[in-house]
Amino acid sequence: MRVILKQDISTLGRAGEIKEVKDGYARNYLFPRGLVMSANARSVKEKAFLEQVQARKIAKRKKSAEELAAQINGKEVTVKAKVGEDNKIFGSITNIQVAKELEAMGFSIERRAIILDEHIKALGNYKVHIKLHDGVQANIQVHVVAEA
Repeated sequence: MRVILKQDISTLGRAGEIKEVKDGYARNYLFPRGLVMSANARSVKEKAFLEQVQARKIAKRKKSAEELAAQINGKEVTVKAKVGEDNKIFGSITNIQVAKELEAMGFSIERRAIILDEHIKALGNYKVHIKLHDGVQANIQVHVVAEA
């Protein structure tokens, strides 16, 4: 029986692939769990249409990510931190704090997209990468200063 995978299945393949499986496996396991759909002529056309729609969405997201990267690339962000003796900060600067500072500047960046190459545990300047989309990355400068 030919089926189209609705989601990734480790033993079969990736979502969207058309696979040949045994009838019993499809009827008793895959169909009841909603993991696949039958690969008839109509569903194959529907799959092709959905792939086109998905490709357009991805292209649109990538274009907006490139525009955001052009705006944010090279920006400087200042993060204030409490310091103790020898100008060592308490704890460390996290991607959440950087995201909040970017939000204050008017850029809505998800914290998971902010990549810190090293733990920021001292005052100074640090280069931070922001992964906005596959193949689209921006770099910002983070200045860590002592809180007054």
